[in-house]
Amino acid sequence: MELEKSNNTKEKAPDQEYDAKAEFAKLLSTRSGGVYMPPARLRALQEAAAGDKTSQEFQRLSWDALRKSITGIVNRVNINNIKLIVPELFSENLIRGRGLFARSIMKAQSSSLPFTPVFAALVAIINTKLPQVSELVLTRLISQFRKAFKRNDKIVCHSTTTFIAHLVNQAVAHEIIALQILVLLLERPTDDSIEIAVGFMREVGAFLAENSPVANATVYERFRAVLNEGSISHRVQYMIEVLMQVRKDKYKDNPILPEGLDLVEEDEQITHRVQLEEELQVQEGLNIFKVDPDFLQNEEKYKSIKNEILGEDSDEDSGSEEASSDEEDSEVEEKEGIEDQTGTNLVNLRRTIYLTIMNALNYEEAVHKLLKVQLSEGEEIEMVNMIIECCSQERSYSTFYGLIGERFSKLNRVWTECFETAFNNYYTTIHRYETNRLRNIARFFGHLFASDSISWVGLECIKINEDDTTSSSRIFVKIMMNEMMESMGLKTLSERFKDDEVKRACQGMFPTDVPKNTRFSINYFTSIGLGVVTEEMREWLKVGDFIYQYAQDIDCHPCRTLPN
Repeated sequence: MELEKSNNTKEKAPDQEYDAKAEFAKLLSTRSGGVYMPPARLRALQEAAAGDKTSQEFQRLSWDALRKSITGIVNRVNINNIKLIVPELFSENLIRGRGLFARSIMKAQSSSLPFTPVFAALVAIINTKLPQVSELVLTRLISQFRKAFKRNDKIVCHSTTTFIAHLVNQAVAHEIIALQILVLLLERPTDDSIEIAVGFMREVGAFLAENSPVANATVYERFRAVLNEGSISHRVQYMIEVLMQVRKDKYKDNPILPEGLDLVEEDEQITHRVQLEEELQVQEGLNIFKVDPDFLQNEEKYKSIKNEILGEDSDEDSGSEEASSDEEDSEVEEKEGIEDQTGTNLVNLRRTIYLTIMNALNYEEAVHKLLKVQLSEGEEIEMVNMIIECCSQERSYSTFYGLIGERFSKLNRVWTECFETAFNNYYTTIHRYETNRLRNIARFFGHLFASDSISWVGLECIKINEDDTTSSSRIFVKIMMNEMMESMGLKTLSERFKDDEVKRACQGMFPTDVPKNTRFSINYFTSIGLGVVTEEMREWLKVGDFIYQYAQDIDCHPCRTLPN
């Protein structure tokens, strides 16, 4: 009997592959997750199915892996790791699994409402690259809300409207859908509908107040009417009163975008105008596995899309020529280093400088921290420009920035030259700035000149005449000179302009070449309260007029330009 059993096992061994395929086919007909499969047997089935990547077995295995991966990624996301989760999510085939993603994120959101802003931010990021995925999420949310509203399912209505509100805040959904939901909830008020409307308004109210103030005021008028009618319970009436107080406090506890979740640039936002009453394409079939005849082609297409989104290069197209070129490239990179041509490093540097300045308590701490910022050769001018830009963005001028510039200039000659270069650049482009920014920049440089932080030779770029000045440049010079006069005093300022080196540099400010330009400069400085610096020009103008009159008396024709 033992010999017969051993012979039978030997005869059954060749049919093992057939049994594996049959068992796999049996698993395909059952619901996913309904049968436990030991890991060893599952690996055997995977090896049997991996032979043909276009087979139904292989596609089913990849579908299950995609479903588990998307669900795991969505369940792990939070405000701290969202930037790390997004690349992982884009690595999965979201176009094939967009139904799985929509189902997973809706289920995760309904289970944990406090994390709704995080899920909305995740959808907003995906919306910038794959808008069809986020549109499907929005469509299913609206469909789910309509069904729950008809069934009087308060819990589902509340979770769905919360998600829609944050999608509106993230500019994924248009505000028209929020207003339509509010109209539906407030049209025939009940305790449940008003409670849902109050919760919805707390989440989206700040956005509507900023972007649709008229419609927002109409909604609150309807709330007041419901409150005055008294047809609802006292508990819900109290909720409306609390909402009115939240509005008075300007939604301080319910901002449009919570801190750390403003991750999408305004020019990259894509807003979907899905309305409440229109016919919706929910595409429930995307949740179910279906055999794809073009499976390999579609996978390759998504791989190219993924590389474009993540900025990665495909590793599969490898050959002897490419391998040799990669080796050469790696040698070149080792010798010369990698040079960033996208400007990412510059943006990060400016962000670091800005945050360092904003977080400093005083100018000494700011200078101390800024000197620790790692700068490449030639990036010193970026530090100077960021200090000036931060100064210009303030509502009024702060000596905090002037003291930072003064300390930098007196530390090293390199910073002094950078500030002198920046003065030349800003003066030539000052017409591009609005009045408040122009005033802050002028006072900043006035402080530097008054404290001798930068050389007065830099004033040679200023030419005060009718042709070379604009209204912006004249305002700039006026504010700068007034700042210098307040710091130094009028007497010291006028004596400083009589210095030989400064006088040569300021020939454009105090011209003595053409009487027309001289008169313009005299009138300009006199009008801004600095007539004392025009004494030499007035003397020159008297002599010039005398020579010109004498030439006319003796019947000569002197040239227009008089010698100094």
